[in-house]
This record gives sequence, structure tokens and C-alpha cells, in this order.
Amino acid sequence: MATGPRRPRFYLSILISGFVIGGFLTAFLRRFLPESPTKAFFTYGVTFGVGPVPVDLLVVHFTLGPAGIDVSLLSLVGVVLAYLIAKSLF
Repeated sequence: MATGPRRPRFYLSILISGFVIGGFLTAFLRRFLPESPTKAFFTYGVTFGVGPVPVDLLVVHFTLGPAGIDVSLLSLVGVVLAYLIAKSLF
């Protein structure tokens, strides 16, 4: 069993925090950069989505979704930034 900060939850938290940081960076640049090729390059995102998914358990019936993730260049930069910060702390 892995010990220390190199557990799967550690890497999952790095990914989640990196995507959140990258999302904030993307939203910030979309709002404040003027229309230019730079803005188009850094804020271009690809959205992956799933849903809606119906779940029927005979007693309970519900629908999950739709859920999606928007991956942009800045979200990947956010993941790298979060990893470097976590690596320096642990």
C-alpha cells in the first residue's frame, strides 16, 4: 500500500484543483483580454459531456447528468501549476 502524499486521492485532488485554477484563469482571460488571436488561442476549449443517463432501480428512478468538462490550454497549465505547488509542499 502506498504511503505518503503519492496516493490516488493525492493525484485526484491535484487534477481537480488544477482544473479549477485553470477554469478561473480561462474565465479571467475571457473577460479581460481584448478580442485577438491570443485570446482565441488561450481560451479555446474542448468540451466533453455525458448525459443525461437514466437510472432505474425498480424502486427508485432518477436521471444523472448532463455533466461535462471543458478542457482548455489554461486548464492544463492549472494542473501543472497545482502539481508543482503540491510537489514543493510535500
